[in-house]
Amino acid sequence: MNIGFIGTGNMGSILIESFIESNAVNPSDITITNRTRAKAESLQKSYPSLHVASDASEVIHKSNIIFLCVKPLDIHPLLEKVRPLLKPHHCLVSITSPISVKQLEELVDCQVARIIPSITNRAFSGVSLVTYGESCKQHYRLFLDHLLSKISTPLSIENNITRVSSDIVSCGPAFFSYLLQRFIDSAVEETEITKDQATKMISEMVVGFGKLLETNLYTLPTLQEKVCVKGGVTGEGIKVLEEHVGEMFNKVFQQTHAKYDEDLEKVGYQFNK
Repeated sequence: MNIGFIGTGNMGSILIESFIESNAVNPSDITITNRTRAKAESLQKSYPSLHVASDASEVIHKSNIIFLCVKPLDIHPLLEKVRPLLKPHHCLVSITSPISVKQLEELVDCQVARIIPSITNRAFSGVSLVTYGESCKQHYRLFLDHLLSKISTPLSIENNITRVSSDIVSCGPAFFSYLLQRFIDSAVEETEITKDQATKMISEMVVGFGKLLETNLYTLPTLQEKVCVKGGVTGEGIKVLEEHVGEMFNKVFQQTHAKYDEDLEKVGYQFNK
C-alpha cells in the first residue's frame, strides 16, 4: 500500500517517523511533500528510500492513502486545487479536528477518514482518534486500524466528542508537561534540591506511574488512596491541591472549546461558501 503525506510539520513528521520505525510501513512505500521542500528533504536524509515529491499532485498520483497534515484553513484551498485528481480508489486522511469527515466527503470524490494523532505515538504508545467517513470501505478501515495499532491504541470516536477527546489525547501531553515543569520549579524554589535532580526524579516517577496504570492494578482513585495515608504528608499536599486546583481544568476545556468553535466557524465558511 503506497502512502502519501502532504505536509511534514510536527505531526506529519511524527507520523512518518513512527510508522517507519515501528516497521508499520517501509519508507520506500511513502511519498512526502512540504511547502518548504527542505523540511521534506531532511526526513529523506534519515530515511533515504523515502520519496520526496515536488507537490501535492505528485503525492496523490503515487499514493493510495493520502495523509493531509496541513493547517485547518489550508485544507479547503488545497483540496479545491487537487480534487480532480482524487478518485474513488483513493483514501484521504485528515489529521485536523475542526474539519469533519462529512465536510470532506461533500468536497471530494474519494474515500475519507480523520485520524487525530498524539505526540505519544512517537513512543508507539497513547491513543489515535479515528473517525471513518461513510465512503471509507472496509479494506481501508482494516488497513488503517492495523497501521495505527503499530504506534498507538486506535479509538473510534463520534464527531460530537472530537474536541474534548483531542484535548485529552493530543493536547494532554503539553498540558501535563507544563504542570510537571511547574512541579519541578516549585521543588527547586522551596528546597535545596537541584533542577537536574528534581527533573530526573519526576521523569522516573511519571514513567513508573504510567506503567502502574498499565497493569490495571489500580484505578486513579484507588491509587490515590493507597498513597494517601490517613494523617500523613500526602494528605496535606492533597488538601492544597483541592483548595487551589478548583475549576482550573473546567476552564481549560472551556477555553479550548471556545477556540475550536472559532475554528469551526472559519472552516465552515470555507466549505459552505
